Amino acid sequence: MAFSGALTLTDLNDFITPSQACIKPVKQTNKPEPQDAGAAATQIQVDSTGSYFEISAAGASAGQPAPKQKLTTAEISLNDCLACSGCITSAESVLITMQSHTEVLNFLENNPPPHSGSHKVPVISIAPQCLASLAASISSTSSQNISLLQVLRRVAAFCKAGLGFKHVYDTTFARHLSLLEHAKEFAERKAGGGKLPMLASACPGWVCYAEKTHAEMLPFISQTKSPQQVMGTLIKEWLSAKWGKQPDQIYHVTVMPCYDKKLEASRQDFYNDAYATRDVDCVITTGELRLLMHEKGWDLSAPVPDENLPPRPHPTLPLEPGIAQDGIHVLHDADGAIDAPASPDLPELLTHPGTSSGSYLHSLIAALSASAAAPAGALELATKTVRTADYEEYTLTDRASGAVLFRGATCYGFRNLQNVVRKVGREAGVQVGRGAAGRMANLRARGRAVRRGGTAGAGAGAGVGAPQPPAQEERGYDYVEVMACPGGCVNGGGQLRPPAQGAAGAAPADAEGFARDWAASGVKMDVDEPLPAAPLAPKWGDREWTRKVEAAYWHTLPTPPPTPPAEGSALAFGAKAGAIPADGHADELAGRILAEVTGALGVVGGREGWMTDLGGAAEERRRKLFRTQYRAVESEVVGLAVKW
Repeated sequence: MAFSGALTLTDLNDFITPSQACIKPVKQTNKPEPQDAGAAATQIQVDSTGSYFEISAAGASAGQPAPKQKLTTAEISLNDCLACSGCITSAESVLITMQSHTEVLNFLENNPPPHSGSHKVPVISIAPQCLASLAASISSTSSQNISLLQVLRRVAAFCKAGLGFKHVYDTTFARHLSLLEHAKEFAERKAGGGKLPMLASACPGWVCYAEKTHAEMLPFISQTKSPQQVMGTLIKEWLSAKWGKQPDQIYHVTVMPCYDKKLEASRQDFYNDAYATRDVDCVITTGELRLLMHEKGWDLSAPVPDENLPPRPHPTLPLEPGIAQDGIHVLHDADGAIDAPASPDLPELLTHPGTSSGSYLHSLIAALSASAAAPAGALELATKTVRTADYEEYTLTDRASGAVLFRGATCYGFRNLQNVVRKVGREAGVQVGRGAAGRMANLRARGRAVRRGGTAGAGAGAGVGAPQPPAQEERGYDYVEVMACPGGCVNGGGQLRPPAQGAAGAAPADAEGFARDWAASGVKMDVDEPLPAAPLAPKWGDREWTRKVEAAYWHTLPTPPPTPPAEGSALAFGAKAGAIPADGHADELAGRILAEVTGALGVVGGREGWMTDLGGAAEERRRKLFRTQYRAVESEVVGLAVKW
């Protein structure tokens, strides 16, 4: 089925580049001295370095060049992008200078030695989608069938030995905490503490789009922090205390599959005013991480020692010397005395059955199934694909009564997102605002009322006098897992591109698929250096490559798969083949962390403890650490004033 005409007319694409309204007002800081009204005009000169100079024609004298003044180069910061209302999504194509691998290298090179008081502990966290992209890239260019754990071990070896990072983590445990808080927030909304359906908030591109074009959707968006920002909370609030450091004494870098994560880390909500530091100091993409490896001459396809050990912590492995029973590394001095705690062992590569974009929907289904206390086989999960695999609906029902217990959907890509926005607005009785999703909302609503029997002649075809069945209103969504990229996070804009295909010696193809032999065409640089790479097309991935990354995410598991669960259990709903659920150790550690960072007393370990309302100051701190808020951005751009 083709997309609606509204989407076609607005030239909407899944990968949106900044519009022509994306501008920054010019502010001249070095204003020249005022001149007379009759003064001669000035000229702009560009020297060999690319610098701009203002030259006054009237200032030249005999034998003397005209005086010139260097002009200040305009710069666009991340805060400018966040405050701007011109583009409809964040900066997939905007060059961000303060969130790059160059910034990471500059910090590491200029970081004072550890014995210095101004030294910062460098920590890096990497998302599992990035590991999957690296694993797929290695597997496609060699005969290796590499697992995510092996990639993590090799990346950790590079970050520590090649770059100088002190600690390397993956973000799956932070995702585990985010899913726990997600389930608690959903339960609060179901009890009347917020609006439904709840929409996922882990995708900053979707959040930025909603803030700028669909403010009416903000009350529906979950306030739970994304795994990246929860990891920032873990590093700066909990681990820093274990290391005896303050938040501003740690430099935290994350590796993410999406450029929008750079903007998310720069939001003011994730800034600690007391210590003047951000939860995440710098964000780099998977492509930038590989670029760092190339610059340092590191071969990721080469194995490293201990890469085949099971993930930490593992119940079959004895505690290593220097590790206490609570999983905290302990340092010893020369006499064997205990010194200071070093590095807690966060669980590695926790797998949450569901989707490769965080499994937010499936985690809620699992939580609801567990809380229902129904016997095995009493619940049934039905899946329906809407148009493509990027838009799927899930309905959880009671087999005996047929009652619908839960209805949700996964929605990936901006094109599908428009339909979800319209659907949510219609079901909630909210008028959809500007943007492609709101252009035909009223027309569609009137047409739907006619089809449901809203007019007197709707049942004429059933025969004269035939009784009319009551209108069956379809149950609305309870939850929607929303991601801006088609295919989800494994197809993020910062992921690795598929390897070039073609015969050896063949000329590389451009964005349109044509082979270009620039040398034969007479294209030559003035200097002896390679030609710059052609800009990448907005649609950087393809479905075949996305499937390979998805396969690397799910099927190269770090440990053998467990025994298949019984029918009707939480894992049976939406679980991928061989998926390993988060174990009890992760739940127990999550409860302990919650108690320590909030100061709450009597917190029960496990999921039950996380679902408990802490009350008072502890609950307030919990919401500050694990939740955020959103603000509508009013547009200051008049469409008729945009120059094309």
